[in-house]
Amino acid sequence: MIENNRIAVVLGIRPDVIRASLVLNKLRAQKEIEVTFIWSGQHYSTNLKDVFFQELNVAAPEIELGATGENDSEVSSDVIRKLYPVLEKLNPRAVVFLGDTNTVMGCLSAAQLNIPIVHIEGCMRSYDWRMPEEKCRTVIDHLSDVIYTYFPEYKEQGIREGLNPNSIVVVENLIVDVLNTYYFERIANYEDLAKTSFFVDRNLEKDKYFLATCHRRENVENRSILENIIYFFGSFNEIIYFPASYRTQKNLKRFEIALPKNVKLVDPIGYKEMLMLMVNSKGVITDSGTVVEETAVLKIPSIQMRKATERPQVYDCRSSVKVDPEFLEEKDYKDLHSKFDVISKTSWEHRLGDGLASTRIVNDLVSRMKVPNGFRNHTPEKYHLPIERSFIGDGIVI
Repeated sequence: MIENNRIAVVLGIRPDVIRASLVLNKLRAQKEIEVTFIWSGQHYSTNLKDVFFQELNVAAPEIELGATGENDSEVSSDVIRKLYPVLEKLNPRAVVFLGDTNTVMGCLSAAQLNIPIVHIEGCMRSYDWRMPEEKCRTVIDHLSDVIYTYFPEYKEQGIREGLNPNSIVVVENLIVDVLNTYYFERIANYEDLAKTSFFVDRNLEKDKYFLATCHRRENVENRSILENIIYFFGSFNEIIYFPASYRTQKNLKRFEIALPKNVKLVDPIGYKEMLMLMVNSKGVITDSGTVVEETAVLKIPSIQMRKATERPQVYDCRSSVKVDPEFLEEKDYKDLHSKFDVISKTSWEHRLGDGLASTRIVNDLVSRMKVPNGFRNHTPEKYHLPIERSFIGDGIVI
């Protein structure tokens, strides 16, 4: 092990904690590595942050940036501004980011300090440029020294964009590891909980309700799209249990959208409660990338309200039905209900991974920490050669 054994891990929203929980715990268990967990502050309330640390057995962050803002630009710039001096003082061997939110824009701070950048969950693309996440994931991938991606097809996407293939490591999907640890290995606890007053307390009947989530900006910041989604919820005979993000709740009030009688809106909930509601529902209606992967692994059918997705494997295994909420009309309801009925009666294999992704990432990080240039010596010399061109006038190449 070389002298500088520090590595920083920067996260900022609850799906980050879910996916990175095992990686973070396994890294912290490495005696030769000094891990600093930094929380951006993008999610700050107890039910979006602290409860997830507790339920996933993740020790609290060593540093909280408290980055805030009224919009994506303000949050991203605050993360960059506040992360720079922290990284400058820490001077870690590498900085690890996960996902595609405003928090990963902190990679600009690391890049300015010439600290190697590691991106977990890289090379995913929806090719829907309306999504803030599409912009964030593209930026960090092109600045990263090491990219951990889930599948060979994602690696190919990155290579087509000009990313160095030797920088991209295929590890499979982290969500399989997480569910193996926090659900399947504890399934008896969840089954016992289902026998209690859990459903009565929520005015629900097991297997006779739908769970819904909706948070994407392109959905909830557009009045007509959000109306389409809420009206679609109303087309079901069953109760729609709707833990709504605070942004969604704010926009429902701002747009004065009334909820149908079958929709029960509640504040965001913890991970254990979310899993309980998922596995005991008739199905899940969502615009979340993480949730549709979880439902695929848990064998719960889903309806995905997205124009495009960076996670097409849920369609490949036929666990999910797609609907573009921008063009969703009443005439489409019957067809969507029929398609959902078909997949709800179908058995599938998710093929998202073998549950070893977290171990692969940690082993690779540790091996890189053991050599002086471990986060950069993977790059072939040809990628550092300047292009021999000269320019005159208004950019004519000669």
